Amino acid sequence: MRWTVLYVRSRHLAVSLAAMLLCAAAFPPLIGDNWSTFLATISLGAAVAVAGVGLSGQDIDLDRTASFRWPPRRLAHLLLIGAVADGAMLAAQGFVDPPMDTGWVLRNAAGLLGLTGLAATLFGGQFGWTLPFGWAMTAVFVPRTAGQVHDIVAWPMAPADSAAAWWTAGLVFVAGTAAYTVAGARR
Repeated sequence: MRWTVLYVRSRHLAVSLAAMLLCAAAFPPLIGDNWSTFLATISLGAAVAVAGVGLSGQDIDLDRTASFRWPPRRLAHLLLIGAVADGAMLAAQGFVDPPMDTGWVLRNAAGLLGLTGLAATLFGGQFGWTLPFGWAMTAVFVPRTAGQVHDIVAWPMAPADSAAAWWTAGLVFVAGTAAYTVAGARR
């Protein structure tokens, strides 16, 4: 078998893809006219989180003995998660009212993706869901009266034009993507 088939099977990508599409593309149309930043944050957080479980194989020692370089494959896997979650969420915006801004979806997908990579690096692939879903859930409960602090701590809930939220999501994306690409998932 080719390495791609083995990789797809060992990471359970088919199941992850189905779960991700369910969270990002099927859930929003079910809500319809009651769509809100709260529901969009939870939906996108769940979509990225369920795919994060596949960021490590069943035997990390076996993965590390491969005769090819893992960093490009890790980066591609992580970016593919972000692209699918982002694309599915953007496609679903045509079925909800009010639709989320494209910039909001892109920013949050990138930030949550970085958290997924960071969680896989720190806790292992099976716990890749913890940071994106946990941060998305926490962001929902941060009061808006905190002003600039709200846009940093609760960046997934911040408006699309918030510079502080963009910077926070960007830093989280770069840190998490770099950590996972270089180090891979923890044992």
